[in-house]
Amino acid sequence: MAQTSTTLLASKSHLANVTGTDISFTATGSEYKITSTTTSLAGFNVRDLITVTGTSNNNSTFTVKTETSANELIVEEIVTTETADGSTTTTLDHTGFVSDKSKGDGYYSQPDGVHTVAYQVNSTMTGSIKMQGSLATTPTEDDYFDITGTTFTADQSTLISTANFTGNFVWVRAKATSVTAGTISSVLINS
Repeated sequence: MAQTSTTLLASKSHLANVTGTDISFTATGSEYKITSTTTSLAGFNVRDLITVTGTSNNNSTFTVKTETSANELIVEEIVTTETADGSTTTTLDHTGFVSDKSKGDGYYSQPDGVHTVAYQVNSTMTGSIKMQGSLATTPTEDDYFDITGTTFTADQSTLISTANFTGNFVWVRAKATSVTAGTISSVLINS
């Protein structure tokens, strides 16, 4: 089978932090929500990574699964039910994102497992981008692992970086972390 090029991520920029005294966390069965009464959560998108601070039980990083309204996000990771007290400031810091998943060589039962990734960022980008793989046919967040040798840390002078990696991954995706400014222009992969 011939190699195929896929855009894993088109232009994606860092978002401003959100703070509020009305941000609550609810766990209902296997659905985990971050909600507010008046603070807008509308800027966050599916697969954004948000790091929460200022809470008693939920100071962690969460992956947005769904934005159900301007005041409600459903996240992948488990939250502990915690109600806003109206005086404690909670901060949701946009620290990165994950891309769509793409079929890896393992999906096609290709024996060589060779992949090439290209990262393109702008000159104000700060943070790191790495590839993750999964061997599961229908992966959840817990099924992804970091792929060694694929991390690119933006230094505001290198705007394009590439990496080759080998493995019979069923799915691959890009994950950007510690993003505090700038834009990832694109992440392209050949599998």
